[in-house]
Amino acid sequence: MLIVSDVHGAFDALRRVAASGEPLLVLGDLLNYVDYRTLDGMLAEVAGRRLVAETVALRAAGDEESASARWRAFAAGREDDIRARFDALTREAYRAAGAALEGSEAYVTYGNVDRPELLRSALPAGVRFLDGDVVEIEGLRVGVVGGGAPSRLRTAGEVAEEAMAAKLEALGRVDVLGSHVPPAVGPLSSDVIGGRVKGSTALLRYLEEAQPAFHYFGDVHQPQATTWRVGATRCVNAGYFRATGRAVRHG
Repeated sequence: MLIVSDVHGAFDALRRVAASGEPLLVLGDLLNYVDYRTLDGMLAEVAGRRLVAETVALRAAGDEESASARWRAFAAGREDDIRARFDALTREAYRAAGAALEGSEAYVTYGNVDRPELLRSALPAGVRFLDGDVVEIEGLRVGVVGGGAPSRLRTAGEVAEEAMAAKLEALGRVDVLGSHVPPAVGPLSSDVIGGRVKGSTALLRYLEEAQPAFHYFGDVHQPQATTWRVGATRCVNAGYFRATGRAVRHG
């Protein structure tokens, strides 16, 4: 079984991995709103690279309020047009993701930047969308929960802790857990670039109680640590696929 996360528009690389013939677990964030390294992405297509560069610089300086104000000023009076443009770009990206996975044994969940219902509807026949589901892959019980941790951005793929806890409880005990968001373990949930902390206390409680052998996740692109132990569980960040183009092989 191969695992990837944070595809962020790298669909040619995703097609290559999917073509390996091995079962593939995709742990969310297929859309690319903005690549902070290059400023490419949906935001640049809608608002232009100059505005993206300005807002990224403000966020890097920790001035989220000014970054949000800059975007609101740009969007004022054309909210409907901007929303329609984002909708079109989202559907186009998910069509490309579906085409990349065509014919593969793939299992897909969503991340914080995704729009889960649009993603689900774009997947080809034979590719399963998972969220609070358990499947058998290579003889293992694999449980998958989608969504990211709540934030100030309030993106479509964010999930409240109570909802995350309910999805995890429904899984029962599994051999392998897959999620987009990491557990609330400091070195796993802290990004060394920008200082953002992302993590789920519900996931951490589940690991402590259920003790699956492995937990795979993504979301944090530059973590302080890529692997960690929570009791008997080996926690593994599957990596920033847009940057690496590489999958993690289970085990």
